[in-house]
Amino acid sequence: MLTPPVSSKDHLQGDEKSPIVLVEYGDYQCPHCGHAYPIVKQIQKHYGKRLAFVFRNFPLNEAHPYAQAAAETAEFAGTKGKFWEMHDAIFENQMSLAVPMLVELAGSFDLSGEELVAALEKHEFTAHVKSDFISGVRSGVNGTPTFFINGHRHEGPFEFEDLVGSIDMRISRDEK
Repeated sequence: MLTPPVSSKDHLQGDEKSPIVLVEYGDYQCPHCGHAYPIVKQIQKHYGKRLAFVFRNFPLNEAHPYAQAAAETAEFAGTKGKFWEMHDAIFENQMSLAVPMLVELAGSFDLSGEELVAALEKHEFTAHVKSDFISGVRSGVNGTPTFFINGHRHEGPFEFEDLVGSIDMRISRDEK
């Protein structure tokens, strides 16, 4: 089960009262998360307003040296109302992930690169990222991406058909 449940502390696209809440624990540098990114977009399009999507940070720092900085950059952008724009841009530029690229992305959203660098140096958003990570550990996450559908962990592949099948099954269970 998802611990803690989705709350106002989360970054959410859609309506939290949607019948489907899909949560992803992800790492911005993880190639599997990069593969999942367009699949999630496709799922959002498929379900429309019936689905809310939440992204929680789960940087695997030992394997991905820029995952933490990317997560903190997304959180920085979130304080300026640009979390989802930054989230998407990081995944869309995943192959060139590095701090200078993150600063460049910040500038493309009219965010101060200097403020971002200062926030990264001061570790302003480390606690938030760590909180997401710890919630993932408590929820049984041990790799990325890991998905939860209405609070229940999705087991198995995360291709479009697999996620849709699991979501449809979860909806039918929840309606009983």
